[in-house]
Amino acid sequence: MKKFYVSLCMASSVLLGACATTVKPTYISPTQYQALNCQQLQSEYNRIQQYVDNGVQPAKRTGVGVGVGLGGGWGSHGGWGIGPSVSVNMGQSSNTKKTELARLLGEQEAVVQAAKFKNCPIIIRNKAQ
Repeated sequence: MKKFYVSLCMASSVLLGACATTVKPTYISPTQYQALNCQQLQSEYNRIQQYVDNGVQPAKRTGVGVGVGLGGGWGSHGGWGIGPSVSVNMGQSSNTKKTELARLLGEQEAVVQAAKFKNCPIIIRNKAQ
């Protein structure tokens, strides 16, 4: 019985530890920032950082889908057949806080890369404490 509790504790700590992973930036191409000058790049970096500091709020979206098609299966009289089917699905968007934060961190990284390419002195600051 003791082994059961130990294995249960180990499994729960592994699962909880997996939820606490750090968010990695999504790749964003720095070419979209090439038209900006040094001051604009710094301003864009600061704008993104302020949004991250204030708490990331993903856009509210709900997904509803309706599908019509043909389905096959076993019938009630011992045979199988093809008949029409209709399905209604309500889904959840994959746009979560972590995906939004990963996108923002990727944008910041792209701004920094564009600034380095233009030899701009950019001030990188961490989250306000």
